[in-house]
Formats: sequence, C-alpha cells, structure tokens
Amino acid sequence: METGEDVRENVKKYYGSRLESSGDLQTSAASCSLSCRPVPRSVTDALSMIHPEVTKRFFGCGLPFPAKLEACRVLDLGSGSGRDSYAFSKLVGQSGHVTGIDMTEELITASRQYVEYHQKKFGYQEPNVTFVQGYMEKLGEAGIQSGSMDVVLSNCVICLCPDKRAVLQEAYNVLKEGGELFYSDMYASKVVPDHMKKDAVLWGEGMGGSLFWKDLISLAHSVGFSTPHLVSASQIVVYNSELKAKAGDISYASGTYRLFKLPKHPNMTEATVTYKGTVADFPDQLDFDSSHCFKKDVAVEVNGEMAAILQSSRFSPDFKIQTLDKPASSSESTPQYCHLNPFLLADKLGSSVKQCSKTSK
Repeated sequence: METGEDVRENVKKYYGSRLESSGDLQTSAASCSLSCRPVPRSVTDALSMIHPEVTKRFFGCGLPFPAKLEACRVLDLGSGSGRDSYAFSKLVGQSGHVTGIDMTEELITASRQYVEYHQKKFGYQEPNVTFVQGYMEKLGEAGIQSGSMDVVLSNCVICLCPDKRAVLQEAYNVLKEGGELFYSDMYASKVVPDHMKKDAVLWGEGMGGSLFWKDLISLAHSVGFSTPHLVSASQIVVYNSELKAKAGDISYASGTYRLFKLPKHPNMTEATVTYKGTVADFPDQLDFDSSHCFKKDVAVEVNGEMAAILQSSRFSPDFKIQTLDKPASSSESTPQYCHLNPFLLADKLGSSVKQCSKTSK
C-alpha cells in the first residue's frame, strides 16, 4: 500500500500537470453542481465575476456556498485554481477574509496571479483573500490558527486525501465554537476495496479515495462534529469505460454536507424555532438542508441537536428559539440515517449529470 506521501505526490502530478482543465476529467464530477433549490443570485453573480482562466482549471464537484457568509473568516480546503475562494471573497465582503490552502504549487502560483484582478473587480480597497501552500491534514503547520475560522469550505478534494479523519480533525480544530464545515465531496455506495485505492488514475478522479457515505457519520462524530446534514446530491456518471469496469458495482455520488462545531456541553433539548426572515437572499424561507426548510414566521419543532446548532452558530440572531420542557427523545435502535444518503436524495431529485467530459468516450 502506498504511503500518504506517495498518494499526495500522485495527486499533485495529476492536478498540477496532467489536467489542463476540468474537461480533462474522466467523470461528470466537476459538473455535479445541482442543488435541491435555486442558487441565490449573490452566488451566481459572484461566480460570473471570476476570471475565465481561474474557472477553466476548476475541478470541484458541487456548489458549497452556504448562506450568511458576510464578514466571515473562511478557509477553503484544496482551493485549486481559486475559483471558489474568489467567489467566497465576494460573498464575505470587504470586512471578511478568505484563506485558500492547496498542496499543489502550480495551482497556488496560478491562483495568486489573479488576486489584484478580483480585488479591483469587486471594488475592494485591499485584497481580502490569501493563498497558502500546505496540507489540509496539517493546517497548523501551514499557519492556520486554532479557533480562527467561522466557516471551513471544500469542493471535492477530501476524496483525494488518504487520511480523511485528519482532515476533519484539523477542520474542527481551526473552527471557532459554533463554526461550520460545509463541503461537497464524492461518495461511494459501498466501501472502496484496497486494490482500487492503489490505482493512481482512480485516485486522481476521486473514485479510489471516495468515502462510503455512511462512514462520514461515524467519522464526524469521532472528531467532535455534530451529525452531518445533507444539503444536496447528484449521481456521478463515469464516462471512461476502462474506469467504469474497474469500479464494478460501486456507484458514486456528489454530496454536500454541513457539520457544526457545537459547544463542549451544548443544551441538547428539543425546541420550537421560528425563522425571522433576516438572512440575505432568503427573506421568505431558509433552506437549511434537504430535510429542513424554515419558512418565515412559522414555528417548527426541531430535535435537540438542531436546536443547539441554531443556538450556537452564526444563524442564532435569525431565529427565535423556545426550548421545550420535554426531554430529548432517545431511540433504543441505532439510527439508520436514510435521510443522509446522497444516493437516495439524488434519485429523489432525479439529478445526474449527462454532459460528458471532452476527452473521454
């Protein structure tokens, strides 16, 4: 089995030199940007202002743009060409700040070339985005301080990392209390066997390193995060017949999840919550995830963990939260988490990407 360092070197070569654009990828992963609901105008406007050369080398697989980023300190894991980082820098505004981290020198060098361009394009007096070279499993070594970030975002790169627990642990460490990890990634329908993990192309495409979706839940809990919340999902179509044969009966999906860093001893009591309609772009309802849609001025009963998330996160001012007297319900059976299955959600939405990449048949 290759070491983590070997895997990282292969990924650097794959994305730094071999791939000239997202059109060179052998799956639909880079196009899997379908969300359950329309993308806010502020996000589409921000993306439309990104320099074409930055967009060309975008390799992501989802659209990880959560609401309410204004004035936030944001960390973009595996920032690549910088497309998402620059879009985030528009969404956080002049008073916010975005740090993009990537291990590939070519991509960091390329993304830094457009800092001044986007500063002027957004009308900022000074840049609010920084790109650093480093590993997302070692954020401290890259100079990212513990408890310094409001939101950590990532777009289809954790599947390229051999030590996913380290990535989640580092993200947890750099987040402030109440902070959020909001990210898109590739997931497998079952545990990926070791022989697939050793295939450099399968790994570079995200297929060899994709996590079995159910394992994310236990992984998140083990490092201290809340239960993940599934936001959106799409089936990923593998076009290359050779890769398809290697994958066998394993299917792939793009899933966007949000995880929160709750206080050490959160109040996990069920509550009635009422959305005030105060989040920008969401005056009538806030689509929190695929299972929770909060309509303005409509009281909704939520479980203890969701109540704790709303109470401790940046969304706290946007909700009226009334704790219920009854204790949090506990089930003796193990939760099945069907509502967190990206394959079920993708099937429900009928979302898979048909457009094939330019180089594959």
